[in-house]
Amino acid sequence: MADQDPAVSEAVKASGESTLDKDTARAKEKIDQFLNVTLNIAVTGRTGSGKSSFVNVILGLSENDNEKAPTGVTETTTEPNMYVHPTMPNVNIWDLPGIGTPNFKAKKYLKDVKFKTYDFFIILNSERFTENDIMLAKEIRKQKKLFYFVRSKIDNDISSEQRKDTFNEKDVLYTIRKYCQDNLNESGCPKVFLISSVDFEKYDFEMLQNTILDDLPVHKRAAFLQAWPIYSAAGLEKKIKIFKGLIWAASLASAGIAVVPVPGTTVAGVGSACAAGLSFASTQYLLREGLKELANTAREIRKVAGLDTI
Repeated sequence: MADQDPAVSEAVKASGESTLDKDTARAKEKIDQFLNVTLNIAVTGRTGSGKSSFVNVILGLSENDNEKAPTGVTETTTEPNMYVHPTMPNVNIWDLPGIGTPNFKAKKYLKDVKFKTYDFFIILNSERFTENDIMLAKEIRKQKKLFYFVRSKIDNDISSEQRKDTFNEKDVLYTIRKYCQDNLNESGCPKVFLISSVDFEKYDFEMLQNTILDDLPVHKRAAFLQAWPIYSAAGLEKKIKIFKGLIWAASLASAGIAVVPVPGTTVAGVGSACAAGLSFASTQYLLREGLKELANTAREIRKVAGLDTI
């Protein structure tokens, strides 16, 4: 058998190394993005709008947790407070003072709360949105930042309207939504998300999640989705999908450490590539099985709890 042309051998070797290096680098970049990309979420709203309670829901904290945002019927947030997400330390939830409060006048609000810190704003109100809310939205839009209007405490409205003989939940929701949209037309973004204070599986909480997810830059979506609480089967499946996408990256990044080309081979790194392949396959299998078990457990918990599976 004739010896292989050394030039061809070197070219094949270089090509093999280059492809493997690129794939490994891409895998490590994906893992790094998931673990280290910073996401800052700002939540603001009038006194009594449920702002701090909403922050606690995003953080997954109960009323008994020491690190929860303070809640109350009076203004309990007197300065921007940052809460690090308990399971995603690269995600920060900011509880901002309501616009127009004594210490945060409307005209200076964005400067005082360090506007540039945040990736997007969630503006809550439990009644009607005010001129200050509209002014805030306009300023946020000028700075090309994302913002979302959330009408909170919808369950209180439903409870109040249920006493009437003519009660129809769909009609009540339509009336509230239209009233808010009409009130916000001046902001140029009249879309409003209706949420409950006690049951986040109802109304527009899932829609709010999906809208934010679609609006965010691609490299920040995984961090957001992992930090956002699960209140539906669809939300659970989205998180499972994110982890499935990371399995390949984690496996290759792990295997890539062992990949060192073997000198003298006619194909780049054959021996070590095979060894790395075993490492990759083993890592991938273990991660897949682990994710499958966790996913099935989560699905079973929802089923036993009688939660919706749609």
